[in-house]
Amino acid sequence: MTSLPTNVGSFSKSVQQLWERMNPCTLCPRMCKVNRSKGETGFCGIGDMAMVSSVGPHFGEESVLVGSGGSGTIFFAGCNLGCIFCQNFDISHHRNGRQITIEQLAQSMVEVQSYGCSNINFVTPTHVVPAIAAAIESARKSGLTLPIVYNTGGYDLVETLKLLAGLVDIYMPDMKYSDSEAARQLSAAPDYPEVNFAAVKEMHRQVGDLQVEKGLATRGLLVRHLVLPENLAGSFKIIDFLAEEISRSTTINVMDQYRPCFKAFEHSEINRRPSRQEIESVRQYAIGKGLNVLW
Repeated sequence: MTSLPTNVGSFSKSVQQLWERMNPCTLCPRMCKVNRSKGETGFCGIGDMAMVSSVGPHFGEESVLVGSGGSGTIFFAGCNLGCIFCQNFDISHHRNGRQITIEQLAQSMVEVQSYGCSNINFVTPTHVVPAIAAAIESARKSGLTLPIVYNTGGYDLVETLKLLAGLVDIYMPDMKYSDSEAARQLSAAPDYPEVNFAAVKEMHRQVGDLQVEKGLATRGLLVRHLVLPENLAGSFKIIDFLAEEISRSTTINVMDQYRPCFKAFEHSEINRRPSRQEIESVRQYAIGKGLNVLW
């Protein structure tokens, strides 16, 4: 069963090209080249139909996304990263969720808007972007006006991101690592730093610095960086990159939420929370570089 409607011609050329990139799949840097419309799955473990674990208002996101009605989050099962410390491992690794058609996804977006949410927040979207892009186009025809948030682990291919231009209002990528060996050991993605830096450049090219109106983000780039123990993430190099190659007005959330989850207990270097000093040193470095650091 394919989730692409028979009236494929009614979708934009970009959506059609995204669908073509899924068979064989070259949507993300994994380049698995499986035919997902024939039931084959690659690293992410998901076929051609997106799997959704939950839909609804979420109040735990950044304040510029939440507002009074919450961020309208849609959590997708599966992931193209293999983070051994994933806090959502039941969704990303175990793929708990239900298959959803493009029409159902579009309807969910319109329903979330009716709840009074501030935006539509796609969580872990990278591996299911064809369905997401098609659903955005369908939902907009049905009256969707909320900003679209692309809430990603940051392991995104520039060629795929270019096909999302005009569909995404707010890019919210993780910048997990600047060190290839850490990326290999912790997320099975040794090329993460180079891929991530290129992706963030493309995201900023499309939407620019974060714009906030009446306390709510409407468009732009919002970077998340999770501080790891022992500076395993290479935090300072990431901040240098943002300040020197993206924009000194870049908005960044220096996150202190790391805790050992999933398989992190098997690795002594990440089997603890980062210290307050480790977190604050990263935050102060970002402030010193002139970045817009969220609190």
